[in-house]
Amino acid sequence: MRIVYFVLLLLIVSCNAPTTPTANITLAQDLAGGIKDGRLLLLFHHDEKTEPRFAVSDDVTSAQVMGMDFEDYQAGNSLSFDFGSFGYPIENWQEIPAGEYWVQAFIVKHETFNRADGHVIKIPMDQWEGRQWARTPGNVYSTPKKISWDGETGLDIHIDQIIPPVAEPEDTEFIKHIKFKSKLLSDFWGRDIYLGAHVLLPRDFDKNPNEYYPLMIYHGHFPSDFGGFRTTPPDDNIEETYNARFNIYGYEKIEQQEAYDFYQKWISPDFKKFIVIEFQHANPFYDDSYAVNSQNIGPYGDAITYELIPHIEEQFRGIGDGWSRFTYGGSTGGWEALAVQVMYPKEYNGCFAACPDPIDFRAFTTVNIYEDQNAYYLNGPFRTTERVGKRNYLGHVSAMVKDMNHKELALGGTKTRSGDQWDVWQAVYSPVGEDGYPKPIWDRYSGEIDKEVANHWKENFDLRYIMERDWSKLGKDLEGKIHIYCGDMDNYYLNNAVYLTEEFLEKTSEPYYGGEVKYGDRAEHCWNGDPTQPNYITRLRYNTMYLDKIGKRLQETAPSNFNQKTWTLTK
Repeated sequence: MRIVYFVLLLLIVSCNAPTTPTANITLAQDLAGGIKDGRLLLLFHHDEKTEPRFAVSDDVTSAQVMGMDFEDYQAGNSLSFDFGSFGYPIENWQEIPAGEYWVQAFIVKHETFNRADGHVIKIPMDQWEGRQWARTPGNVYSTPKKISWDGETGLDIHIDQIIPPVAEPEDTEFIKHIKFKSKLLSDFWGRDIYLGAHVLLPRDFDKNPNEYYPLMIYHGHFPSDFGGFRTTPPDDNIEETYNARFNIYGYEKIEQQEAYDFYQKWISPDFKKFIVIEFQHANPFYDDSYAVNSQNIGPYGDAITYELIPHIEEQFRGIGDGWSRFTYGGSTGGWEALAVQVMYPKEYNGCFAACPDPIDFRAFTTVNIYEDQNAYYLNGPFRTTERVGKRNYLGHVSAMVKDMNHKELALGGTKTRSGDQWDVWQAVYSPVGEDGYPKPIWDRYSGEIDKEVANHWKENFDLRYIMERDWSKLGKDLEGKIHIYCGDMDNYYLNNAVYLTEEFLEKTSEPYYGGEVKYGDRAEHCWNGDPTQPNYITRLRYNTMYLDKIGKRLQETAPSNFNQKTWTLTK
């Protein structure tokens, strides 16, 4: 009797179970030959104005994405999407509401790397677009089409589009472009790896072959060309569209005007002469290497400091000594500016770190990776709540840490391949796992923190901890060089790590650190040190706003034969 009841129960359950839909993905014949390994994304979006591939975000308006890996695809075959794959913002396909959507299939190509550490990994490769999966040349996708989703009807999707190669920028009178093969990185990755740089030269560079210049090194995300420099006035009849980030109209005209104003200062006879460089060092994990040596990404710190920078200085008459180099940048670039100063203290003479990524991992945004057990949840005896991840200047929260990580889990899977923010932190800071991929700092689904990995992060990349641990050795070479700026309402809570770092810096002695730390009142990401102007203006003035401090530093530290009036050195 019990057996009959059990059978009947199974029949009832199976009759009520939802039917898993199918999605058959075919590739155009001329595109299929370039695909072997990769990640197949299936995207749903409610707004026809934006392609689904461009609509995945941390915001509540995000498109829906589900992803699955595949290997050894054979041209001519179709791909069947696995609806059991993890999704974001909705984890399970069964919970996607019925309705009309624009659907798109997208393939992120993986390439095989035989690294010098003996590991063979499959991962996307930058194609000089800055490791942006939705824009990577060679990735293929379908033209979005409108569907009526009921959770049962199958989908037939045809991939018929390919992203074309990037057009490289051309040299101008003031801006030159470098593409440099790094031996260190090529040896590590087992193939030719190049670094790039956009170089802004001072006025009359060709007319004064005996002049040599200090070097301003701007760190940040992958730039397609040198930004914020324009030799012509703003365009006529610019449409004054609304900029949601800054809540103003006509921001494009403001950007063009600021770029033109910078050019006019740059060529004026009383403006100090120096070289400004912006790096391109995208890699398989992100649009930026974080400019340090990493087990997973490779020796980018050494490659930039000992290969690329000397090459640029030799080609464009940089002075070529550590006292003549200054680093600055915001967000990722802010962390890099401080990191290279700390890790190569004699090679740089000052850093200006604005809104830096977490520089003390006791405040890794809102997570203390050393004491917290879980990155996603705050657990009490009677209540559990999610940990906040993103806010505005009023403190209104728009995303949780779990949401931001689950987005990357859907996009890139479990092997740190999304090309996004949390994955690159893991790629840079973590040791290599047994499978050759970065060892997770926490379980990307559950949020449980691995304390062994956390300790590796601490000893190698927690900048506050490293300075405090090694101040007796580093202090003398860092004195007067550290400048940090952050809004006290940074969207990603980055000010919390700055507070902790400032607490240490103010306690330093023999020597006292001798720099400055400043906060912007109610300023969001990325405040960079000027309380008299709004963020949307100061973010356009990185190349001029620290010059007075740099000039003072040069006066204090330059050799006696350095010409302070024109910032030149005759050899």
